[in-house]
Amino acid sequence: MPKVFVINREGAETVVAAEVGTTVMELIRDSGFDELQALCGGCCSCATCHVFIDPEYMERLPPMTEAEDDLLDSSDKRISTSRLSCQIRVVQELDGLRVKIAPED
Repeated sequence: MPKVFVINREGAETVVAAEVGTTVMELIRDSGFDELQALCGGCCSCATCHVFIDPEYMERLPPMTEAEDDLLDSSDKRISTSRLSCQIRVVQELDGLRVKIAPED
């Protein structure tokens, strides 16, 4: 089972065992992090599951869709490693992934 390191907005890091096939958003939400609103439930229609990805893992992720890119453009907090966590499915190759919950817009 892959492990994902989740860093909350205060900088505290928690290691979470992730089931392959779930999204990073589901993993964070179901692990008790209340900072990640995920208002649309993973439909890629809001940007409330915005996270920053460890640069080492960016190339292992699926390409960003136009819809995800457009939603991230609405955030004042977007950086080069920004992604919507609902668009990242956990696969074994992501074992060790570090994600930081982005500041609220």
